[in-house]
Amino acid sequence: MSERLEPGDIAPAFTLPDADGNEVSLADHKGRKVIVYFYPTALTPGCTKQACDFTDNLAVLATAGYDVIGVSPDKPEKLAKFREQEHLKVTLVSDPEKETLTAYGAYGEKKLYGKTVTGVIRSTVIVDEEGKVERALYNVKATGHVAKIIKDLGI
Repeated sequence: MSERLEPGDIAPAFTLPDADGNEVSLADHKGRKVIVYFYPTALTPGCTKQACDFTDNLAVLATAGYDVIGVSPDKPEKLAKFREQEHLKVTLVSDPEKETLTAYGAYGEKKLYGKTVTGVIRSTVIVDEEGKVERALYNVKATGHVAKIIKDLGI
């Protein structure tokens, strides 16, 4: 089981390919706040709802100084299909080795339909301008999560 991050922790650095194969690094966003969200699989109902919610609120979040990066173990080709099919504007990156997912505490044991399984734990980590964890939210719900973040951040 990977360790969960706590406010004040240094956010683990990462460089991962996006849907087009371009490298995206957390370091590229230094000086801005970043919402890094982790989801199990592109093109599934819950993950689609969450990605569409982030896309619908991207301008509001950007105006408040937040960038958004979605991380899943999907390959870039699947992320590109997801982006095109759902008209997503949020940056999606691929972590098939699950190293970043694990570093952020978003991969490990979880309950799924009453059984304990190992997989992606739907999570959101908010990183401040200095690269420190401001908030770490685990086992979040896909529906209503973005609205809750916006409310909790006072945006």
